[in-house]
Amino acid sequence: MNAQSPKYLQLKEEILSWIAGGRYRPGDKLPSENELAEQFSLSRQTVRQSIGELVAEGWLTREQGKGTYVSRQSAERRSASGNRTVGVITTSISDYIFPSIVRGIESALKDKGYRLLLSSTDHRKDRERECLEMMLSHSVCALIVEPTKSAEGNPNFDNYLAIEDHGIPVLMINESYPDLEFPSVRMDDDAGGLMAADYVLKLGHRRIAGFFKTDDLQGVRRMKGFIRACREYQLPSDGNSIVRYSTENKDELPQRMLRELLLSDQPPTAIVCYNDQLAVSLLDTIRDLGLRIPEDLSMIGYDDSFLATATETKLTTIEHPKSGLGELAANVLIAQLEQGNAPSSKEMLHPPKLIVRQSVLDIR
Repeated sequence: MNAQSPKYLQLKEEILSWIAGGRYRPGDKLPSENELAEQFSLSRQTVRQSIGELVAEGWLTREQGKGTYVSRQSAERRSASGNRTVGVITTSISDYIFPSIVRGIESALKDKGYRLLLSSTDHRKDRERECLEMMLSHSVCALIVEPTKSAEGNPNFDNYLAIEDHGIPVLMINESYPDLEFPSVRMDDDAGGLMAADYVLKLGHRRIAGFFKTDDLQGVRRMKGFIRACREYQLPSDGNSIVRYSTENKDELPQRMLRELLLSDQPPTAIVCYNDQLAVSLLDTIRDLGLRIPEDLSMIGYDDSFLATATETKLTTIEHPKSGLGELAANVLIAQLEQGNAPSSKEMLHPPKLIVRQSVLDIR
C-alpha cells in the first residue's frame, strides 16, 4: 500500500488491486471488516470508509447479515453511469509507428464521443500487469491492448480474466495472446515476410539473410514467411542466415551479426529486416565497411514508416496501415459496445503491400 496517501485510500487501492488482479472475482465474498482491520492494523471506522466508497462506486455490494461481495462492473452499468472512456495499452507511445496507430484510435473514438485513456508497457510484462490493473480501477468501458512480448507467454492471464469477468470488451492490435479468445486486428505478417523475401529472390538474390525480433509474434510470423520463401526457391537451410534478436539486444546483436556475415567468405547480397527501424540502424555498420545500398547490399524493410524515406537511399518495404489499423480497431470495439455486435472474425488481418523504392538491386 502507498504509505503517502490516507489510510482509508491505501486500503481502498489494495482491495481494488485484488479485484483487478483476479484474486477476488465477481460474486466472491471479501474478508469481514474485523478481519481487514486486523490484517492491516486499521480501525473499523477506516475500513468501513474504504468499503463504503467502493460500494458507492459499484465495485462492492453489501448484503445484510451476510457480508460484502465483489460486484460485476458490467458494460451496461458503465454505460448507464455515462462512462465513455476507452483504455489503450501499447508497448510504446512516442516511438516509431505507435503515435500514428494511437492517433487513428483517438480519431475514431472522438468521432463517436468516447475519450481515450492511454498507457504504455515499455515492453515489460510487469508493467503490462500494472496497466491492466490501472485500467480496471479507472472503470474503462472497453480496452484496446497491444500485447507485450507476445511470443514469451502471458503471465498476466488472471488479469485478463478479471477484466473479462467485469464485462469489459477487449480487442488486441498487432498481435494477440494464443491463450485468450479476444478478437484482434493485425497485419498478415506471415504473408508479409513471404512477400519481402520473395521480392529479393525474384530479383536474382540467392544469398539472403533475415533479421527478426522474435520475442513478439509479429517477428516470429515474418521469420516464418521468410523461411517459406527460401524453401519455395529450394535454398539450403542455413541457420547462420537468420539472425534472431530480442527487444533488449536490438541495438547491439543485429549490428554485430551483420558485420560478421558481411566479412564472411560468402556474404549475403540482400537482407530482409524485421522493420524499417532495424534497417536504418544497420546502415552505420554497412557504411563502416565501405559498402553501399543497393550496389553492394540490397535491403528491404517492413512497416513503410517515416524512416523508410528519411535516408539517402529510399527503402523498399512492406506497408503497415498504422492509423488505419487504429481506426479499424476502435470502430470494431465501438460497434461491440453500442450494438452488441461481436466481430464476425476473431482475427482481422490486413493484407501486406509491397512499396518498391531504391534499396533492392536487380541482379538477374
